Amino acid sequence: MKSEATKLREVRDGFVAQWGVMGSHWGINRTMAQVHALLMTSPDAMSTDEVMEELSISRGNAHTNLKELVNWGLLRIVIRKGERKEYFEAELDVWEIFRRIVEERKRREIDPTLGLLQECLSASSGMKSAGGRSFHEQMKSLEEFVRFASKMSDRVAGMPHGKAMQLAMKIFG
Repeated sequence: MKSEATKLREVRDGFVAQWGVMGSHWGINRTMAQVHALLMTSPDAMSTDEVMEELSISRGNAHTNLKELVNWGLLRIVIRKGERKEYFEAELDVWEIFRRIVEERKRREIDPTLGLLQECLSASSGMKSAGGRSFHEQMKSLEEFVRFASKMSDRVAGMPHGKAMQLAMKIFG
């Protein structure tokens, strides 16, 4: 019979691997998602060396992904008295994790898309041909939709967890 520690290790390893797969579907690189999952499920802050060992990744890969997760606000740097190493701990509040990921993805994906759509609208404004008018109308529809989706994500991400859950229950319940 497996010990609890062995079983926990297997379950945790499965979670970390699957979180990496899910992250890659959400536009986050697999290793970054795995580092996040590892730290999110670790009872203690971990050093770069510990992350490297646990995930069998290079120092450069670990360092790059740890710093990126810090930039996203999903990890914090922890300094231990008397040690020169940096340690990392994950944000554990699920709603805060969601909120930070939404904000970062909006900044990286939605905002540039809105900029592109606005440029297309401006460039196609006043076109007389059927193709030009059709293109302009399609860009207008897309811009309105993306702007609406952006505002909705801002509103939902800005809500306290309880209010967001109440809204979701009204919409989907």
